[in-house]
Amino acid sequence: MVVNNPILAASPTIAPDRVNQTIRKPYPNYRVIVLNDDFNTFQHVAECLMKYIPGMTSDRAWELTNSVHFEGQATVWVGPQEPAELYHQQLSRAGLTMAPLEKA
Repeated sequence: MVVNNPILAASPTIAPDRVNQTIRKPYPNYRVIVLNDDFNTFQHVAECLMKYIPGMTSDRAWELTNSVHFEGQATVWVGPQEPAELYHQQLSRAGLTMAPLEKA
């Protein structure tokens, strides 16, 4: 049995035009992680964090230094890849033990 429906016949389906659609994906953030070790002093770690991480206060640097010591690591900065690479490199060159950069 064929049912003739004039509404369906008059309304063709039109696929959306995807050529003009732009899908924006944000760039991923990266974590800069300092690892605990047996040779850097608390003072040195805190001073490095204050020197190389923008906006790092003394209180926050000491909190993070304690986290590094007691928890084995601390995420000291999260943000775009390029500055993350710079801070990672600076902290590493200062002698801190660093985890590889990882996406946040």
